[in-house]
Amino acid sequence: MSAGVTVKGTRNGVLITLGTGDVPCLLAKLAELVQSRRGFFRGGQVSLEVGDLALSVHDVTRIREILEDEGVNVRAVVGTDPGTRAAVEELHLATTLPMPSPEQVPTGGSVAELSPGDGILVQRTLRSGQSIVHAGSVVIVGDVNPGAEVIAGGDVIVWGHLRGIVHAGATGDEERSVCALDLSPTQLRIGNLISRQPDNRRRAREIRPERAYVSTGQIVAEPWK
Repeated sequence: MSAGVTVKGTRNGVLITLGTGDVPCLLAKLAELVQSRRGFFRGGQVSLEVGDLALSVHDVTRIREILEDEGVNVRAVVGTDPGTRAAVEELHLATTLPMPSPEQVPTGGSVAELSPGDGILVQRTLRSGQSIVHAGSVVIVGDVNPGAEVIAGGDVIVWGHLRGIVHAGATGDEERSVCALDLSPTQLRIGNLISRQPDNRRRAREIRPERAYVSTGQIVAEPWK
């Protein structure tokens, strides 16, 4: 996570917060963050909270360019400085956080809110080529087949076989975990760490519920009870 720029999932969707400091420096860190998390942000929508930063029309335009270059749509820029609000309005962007919108999932999926802003429940198997990207946690009742992908800002829980690609804590949060009744992903990431399942382990391992998490700088797995 870039210092001075934070990102989190809220009931209104993904919220990026710019801290205090030099505006060009903050924008450079915003670009670094978005580029390093392309898989999480691409195709999504975000809102920005800028506090009392004084932003010009040029600054707000640059923010939108940074995000749109990575396929991200800016929904709102929220700040307390009058000049910033005027600049945002001049560019026809919202100055308040939007209301929550339904989560998008693959066609045929079923989604239920667990609690506001926390996560989604997907009641189906994800097949090759399908993906879910969510700012909070994701619970899947079904399998994640090879070629499918789950990217979550929070935890990932799979009540079935996890054999595709999974990324928990996709915004850089290494306190997150991945749980599955059969934890056998082709690629597993938590925060900034990555782990691949050795082929011989996939062939020989005993199928049992497991939980993967970060310990002393590496991803480890233990029985999930």
